[in-house]
This record gives sequence, structure tokens and C-alpha cells, in this order.
Amino acid sequence: MDKGDMKKQASRFYTVMYRTRRFEEEVFEFYKRGLMPGLAHLYLGEEAIAAGACGALNDSDYIASTHRGHGHLVARGADLNRMMAEILGKATGYSKGKGGSMHIMAMDKGILGANGIVGGGIPIAVGAAYSSKLKQDGKVTVCFFGDSATNEGTFHESLNMASAWDLPIVFIIENNFYGISVDIRSVTKENQLSKRSVGYGIPGVTIDGNDVFAVYDTVKTAVERARKGDGPTLIECLTYRWQGHHVGDPGTYRPESEVADWRAKEPIINLEALKLLSQKEIDAIRASVDAEIKEACIFAEESPYPDVSEAMTDIFVA
Repeated sequence: MDKGDMKKQASRFYTVMYRTRRFEEEVFEFYKRGLMPGLAHLYLGEEAIAAGACGALNDSDYIASTHRGHGHLVARGADLNRMMAEILGKATGYSKGKGGSMHIMAMDKGILGANGIVGGGIPIAVGAAYSSKLKQDGKVTVCFFGDSATNEGTFHESLNMASAWDLPIVFIIENNFYGISVDIRSVTKENQLSKRSVGYGIPGVTIDGNDVFAVYDTVKTAVERARKGDGPTLIECLTYRWQGHHVGDPGTYRPESEVADWRAKEPIINLEALKLLSQKEIDAIRASVDAEIKEACIFAEESPYPDVSEAMTDIFVA
């Protein structure tokens, strides 16, 4: 990639990451004001993973998300107004206010939904990839999940099936080191989680999840491999969440020095340090995004709640 292309990519990545950052900051503000029902699991500090990975996809590809899923939707180009409205439980939201933060989805963007169950999105993603292989539609599914999900049975069963059938899927571990308050390094013998790919005969790689270009390049290679019919890849992205597990968790179980170290190497600062964008260009991106987020907040706050008559609609029981 020449410098001109890198500059264009940097502008796109910076926009997505800053948009995600500002969206999450305003979600946190709504929570503190008591306007958000339930809890939200913020993506602050992890923005490079969603920006880089989604940048490597075609518009027709699929994504399976997690309970920490806002960043995936933002990076995929979901409607910010409908996203914020959904988080506030409003009728104008993506799921008419019934899904909220942990079950937010955007089928129009190929997003199969966030999932409140740890590891719950992994078999859904494998199902999507299996359908693509059967239909030969050329689509690839990217599945995001956290470090603790790699200790769930769904992870191992899904990797086995995807590997055995060479499904067009890319598994991305967003390793922020903590599953709620449990340090993943204290409950696994091998701390490099990508090595778990060896048992399933697929490629596995660990990268700096705060380096958006590294994420983009690695995911792009894996997506191209999957699209050619060569099967899945397991990518471990090392990153760090700034806040506790959710907005109500102070996160005091983490050493202050560790938090400080990771905040010093966060993805937006990393990208600015490359000097691909001038301060004027950065300021312009920030001003534009700030206006978008302000509009989304006003839209969400002014939108109506669902009528009580809607309580039993859009409910499906198998």
C-alpha cells in the first residue's frame, strides 16, 4: 500500500474509530443520567478491531457480534440514530426498543445480532457460513467474541465444525484479558489463545488489536482465504477495555498501572502518531462526527417509547 492509499485508509479508520469512541461516550452519559434501561458493555479502547476488521469485508458479508457489540455496528455503517434509540429502548430503534444494548442488530448491514450469552454468537456465525457454502454465494462471516468465550463449549464445537467443513468464516478473539472480573491468564495454561487453532488444523495468529492497520491486513488475508474456499482462521487481537465489564462495574479488580499502560497505547493515539493525517484533517473528522453523534442523541431522546400494545408483537417461539 503506497502512502496515498494509506492516507485514505487512515482517514476512514480514524473516522470509524472516533465515531465509535464518541458513540460509546454518549451511551455512558445516558446511563449516568438514568435514561438507559439495563446495562451497556462499552467498546471504549477496542475501536481498532471493529474498524480494521469491518474495513476488510464486502457489503454482502455477515457479522456475528457479542454483548460488547456497539463498535461492530458502528464500523459496519449501521444507522446511528436507530442504534442510539434502540439502546434507550425507543420505538424508533433497530428492534423497536425491545433488544436494547446487548441484543442490538442491523440485518440490513449483514449483522446477525449482538448476543447476551457468552459465546452465543459463535454457532450462529458458523450456521451463516454453512449456509453460504451450501448456496455458494461467496459471502464470508466474521465472528467476534471475547477471551472468556474461548473456554466455552460453543467455541470448540464451532471451530471443529468450521474446520472439518472448510467453512468461509473468520473467528476474531477480542482479548481484553478480563471476563467480567476474571483474568483470562489465571484460568488458562496457554495464554496465547490463538494457539488453540492447532487442535483444529486451521491457521491461528495473535496481533496487536490496537493497531488498526495490523487488524485490517490480518483480517483481509483471512477473509480472502475463506472466500477462496480454504476455510477458517482464528485471529487473536490483544486489546483492553477502558471501563469495567459494563457501565455499572468500576473495574477496580484491575491494577491501576495496567489500565494506565493500556490507555497510553490506545488505538486513536496510535493512528495519530503515524502522522498520516494533519491536525486540520483530524479536527475536521472530529467536528463532523461530533455533529452526527449529537443528532443521534437528540433523535433517541426525543423518540417515543413503544406503546404497551406492542409488548407481545415480534415474539417468536419455536
